[in-house]
Amino acid sequence: MSLPAQKPARRAPVQERSQETVSRILAAAGALLARGQAVEALTTAQIAAAAGLSVGGLYRFFPDKQAIVDAIALRHMELFQNGLAARLMLAIPDSPRDFLHAVIDAFVAYLDANPDFRTVAFGAPGGGRYVSRPTREAYAEHDVVALVQEFVTEMFGLEATEDFAFRLRLAIEMGDRLLAFAVEQTDPAERARVVAEARRVLGEYLFPG
Repeated sequence: MSLPAQKPARRAPVQERSQETVSRILAAAGALLARGQAVEALTTAQIAAAAGLSVGGLYRFFPDKQAIVDAIALRHMELFQNGLAARLMLAIPDSPRDFLHAVIDAFVAYLDANPDFRTVAFGAPGGGRYVSRPTREAYAEHDVVALVQEFVTEMFGLEATEDFAFRLRLAIEMGDRLLAFAVEQTDPAERARVVAEARRVLGEYLFPG
């Protein structure tokens, strides 16, 4: 009696393989940046080689280096947001202002732990910013605003009015500029001083009283 024919091994769906390749590209670019590679000098050829792809294979997923930089930033922001939400649910701050301070402190800690994200989000001291403005605005106006509004309404009973949403967008813009200034400081004490002042200014502006 002959053995039944074995079924061929199931191939991973195309979408799954594509996601794995995208992850390899982003991981390769992130590793190069984390090792001190300047964004200006980074090339798609370097990224492709580090990811084990041809340049043509990389271009199947990203049209240029800017698209890779934006994707790195968005992936980090999603990871940060998910981790922050879990942390806040475990230890809910006592007030809206404490909540804002916790968000700022967690974001600064995330920047320190992920130098590739710090580089693409705020640049090197004296250098430029590398995440495109449309990408920053799209994330801030949707994910960040939604996260903050959800917490202040559900945890503290504050009404998410149109005026609050407007002030929140302004606070995000101010916070972005202040944290960029903090990252520029080479003296750790001066950097901590800027972060502390950012916490105070934004807390008093967004949650007065």
